[in-house]
Amino acid sequence: MIELPPLPALVVGTVHHTRHRPLRHTFDYRVYEFLIDLADPPTLPRWLAPWTVLRGEDHLDGAAGVPALQANVIRVLERSLQGPPVSRVLMLANARVLGHVFDPLTLFWCLDAQDDLIGVVMEVHNTYGERHAYVISGADVHRASVDKKFHVSPFNDVSGEYDVRIRLSATKVLASILLKHGDQPLVTAVLSGVPKPMTTSAVLKTVVASPLMTWKVSALIRVHGIWLWLKRLPVQPRKPHDQESVR
Repeated sequence: MIELPPLPALVVGTVHHTRHRPLRHTFDYRVYEFLIDLADPPTLPRWLAPWTVLRGEDHLDGAAGVPALQANVIRVLERSLQGPPVSRVLMLANARVLGHVFDPLTLFWCLDAQDDLIGVVMEVHNTYGERHAYVISGADVHRASVDKKFHVSPFNDVSGEYDVRIRLSATKVLASILLKHGDQPLVTAVLSGVPKPMTTSAVLKTVVASPLMTWKVSALIRVHGIWLWLKRLPVQPRKPHDQESVR
């Protein structure tokens, strides 16, 4: 059984990103995200809505509404894993901020009736408006490897393997992803945060401290991409992605 924090939760922390080669490039930034039970989405004052909207349309197959998103997550999981019925789906995601959202990584923990972990759906978004879902089994989720199948950075092709570590507890949320080519590290991305009750006052203080979170995430990705391009890091050819994995 996972020791869960009180839900819904506000997860405040940092993202660390390192490109190991052929150029070494590192940056960190502060983030906050929302950890919610899709069957019991949060209710906050309407005046906070411009900074806290969580929509099913922003994830996976884009079906409208949070209930449709939960059904979609379970469908994606069960396509890859055989196991007990899913009773709860927890989502860690960015909310829309003033109408804009960009969520490089969304995590869905799928739990059975005893809150034991069945599996995790790891949804990756790129800046081309595409999405891909990777499924990780409960037995392997703390240290898993999956083949890369999705074009994320314009400077990487779709070859390689991800080493993934994911943790969820009452006191910590962690997602660490290492992209490797053979045994050589290429890119490391780590999200680490502390969950706390998603009260109106906690959300307000966090939003005031970081008022344009998703806009900042989108801007940082492009700024660092331009920096790498100016350093003459080669851009890799990209083919349009088949969205079948998110359906």
